[in-house]
Amino acid sequence: MLKVAVYPGSFDPITNGHLDVIQRAAALFDQVIIGCAHNPEKSPMFTPEQRLELVRAATKHLPKVTVDVFQGLLVEYCRKKGATVVVRGLRAVSDFEFEFQMALMNRKLESKVETIFLMPKDEYTFISSRLVKEIATLGGDVSKFVPTAVQEALKRKLAGG
Repeated sequence: MLKVAVYPGSFDPITNGHLDVIQRAAALFDQVIIGCAHNPEKSPMFTPEQRLELVRAATKHLPKVTVDVFQGLLVEYCRKKGATVVVRGLRAVSDFEFEFQMALMNRKLESKVETIFLMPKDEYTFISSRLVKEIATLGGDVSKFVPTAVQEALKRKLAGG
């Protein structure tokens, strides 16, 4: 039986830290589904379709990885996709409390879905999508923090395109 994991997130935009976690998950599972969460209450910089394409471009070299957009309860999405594991990245201790609470709630909603936490390499622990967008908006160089396709998409978006 295939071991399928879902790595959910907004990925607005995907960063090198996300990619590191994705590569680690791909080494552990038969299939990793990157679930780009669509939350109508948030106003992301990129549309769900744009985020989907950016994640696909960044992960095209990983044969075990597929990319999808979802909305609603994560455990329902996992059930629909046949996934028994949720992958979450932890950058710092400050991430743990929120992630732990979410993992426990997901376990209450669906006991067959486990959550595992993966830490990115040290050099990625400070990177967040929010900081990347802030640096790019202020005219800074984000090339060390995101894949090339994301860097180009940020430039286009901020230029009004």
